Parts: sequence; C-alpha cells; structure tokens
Amino acid sequence: MRKAKPKKRVILPDPVFNEVMVTKFVNHLMFDGKKSIAFDIFYSSLDVVKSKLPNEDKTPLEIWKKALENITPLLEVKSRRVGGATFQVPTEIRAERKESISMKNLILYSRKRGGRSMADKLAAEIVDAYNSQGGAFKRKEDIHRMAEANRAFAHFRF
Repeated sequence: MRKAKPKKRVILPDPVFNEVMVTKFVNHLMFDGKKSIAFDIFYSSLDVVKSKLPNEDKTPLEIWKKALENITPLLEVKSRRVGGATFQVPTEIRAERKESISMKNLILYSRKRGGRSMADKLAAEIVDAYNSQGGAFKRKEDIHRMAEANRAFAHFRF
C-alpha cells in the first residue's frame, strides 16, 4: 500500500453500562445519526429481555453478550481465483470482524422480524440467539456449513 493505514477511531463507552461493545452495537443500530434513539431502542430491548427471562440469574447485558457469542461465526468463505476457476476458500475471521458480523446479523434479522417496535423485535432476536435459535443463529450455521463444504479448497488460503 502506498499510504499508511488510517488510525482506528477511539469509541467511547456507553453511559449506562460503561461498555465499548454496547456503543459499537448502537452505532450499527443507528439510522441517520440518531444515536439517542438507537440507545433508547437498545436499553428498552434489554428491559424487554429482562421481563422475558425473569428466572435467568444473568443480567440482561450478560444475556446479550452470550447471545452475540452464540451467533458469532468462526469461519467464512472468500472467493479466490486460481487458474481461471473461482473457488470458495474457507478462512478464519479476525476478532474485530467476528464481533462486527455478529452485531450486524443480530440487527439485520431483528429488522426482518414481525413485531410492534424495533425494541420488541431486537429483544425477541436476542432471546432467540441466547437460546441458540432464530435467524441470526441460522445464518451462522449456514456460514459454517458453507465453509465445511468447501474445506477441500483450504489449501488455496491467502
């Protein structure tokens, strides 16, 4: 590369839980720079999660983290051209990208859900991901299945 890589921006922790991960999630959730609305949606969805899982001994934040962990893929396939043919090569994912993919999938499948408000839909998807089911978890399984099917091309890894 000719130019130096741009520096990573420092992301400030959120005001309630003092967690950087929450702020990253809210940044993915946000539309048109409306961060306060995105924070309201996230916090109210955690309240809904708390009411949906009352007998759970974990806090809603721990449930959310476990849900993210459950939908985080370990491998993905990347297209690689070798001698005129394109192969789907399974590769491991960097830690930052894993986190980002899981957050984006959780939000994407929350938006696709049926429900009254985004907070309700997000809460339902968090509960499903925590219980290892739902759209985001199925997406992770599909990614892993594709990587497993193309394991023969792993020697083309770059």
